[in-house]
Amino acid sequence: QVQLVESGGGLVQAGGSLRLSCAASGRTFSYCAVGWFRQAPGKERQFVATISWSTGWSGGRTRYADSVKGRFTISRNVAQNTVYLQMNNLKSEDTAVYYCATDLQSPGLVRLTIVPEEYDYWGQGTQVTVSS
Repeated sequence: QVQLVESGGGLVQAGGSLRLSCAASGRTFSYCAVGWFRQAPGKERQFVATISWSTGWSGGRTRYADSVKGRFTISRNVAQNTVYLQMNNLKSEDTAVYYCATDLQSPGLVRLTIVPEEYDYWGQGTQVTVSS
């Protein structure tokens, strides 16, 4: 079992920045991707960014939603089992609950999927509110 805990959410003015953290504990896996998703009230869960976890040649690859490219940066600290989402130039439309999730994979497989159903474990989420 993998436990994921998000932190770093809060209230920020438009144009501001926040850094979200996703800390993993329990059984961890060498080959997986860790993604960030968000869900606003009344809307479906939406892909934000994902990163391959491996420390090998395939590690550190990233993929972003078009709506956050150039503003958000996903990164990982393997030693601390933590993935970060640096969010800059925040907009009101970024307001949502942000979730991190892991997509467990096999050695040699590099998949950076945007489909929520392909992720196996989820955190409880952290609220991000951007005031205009």
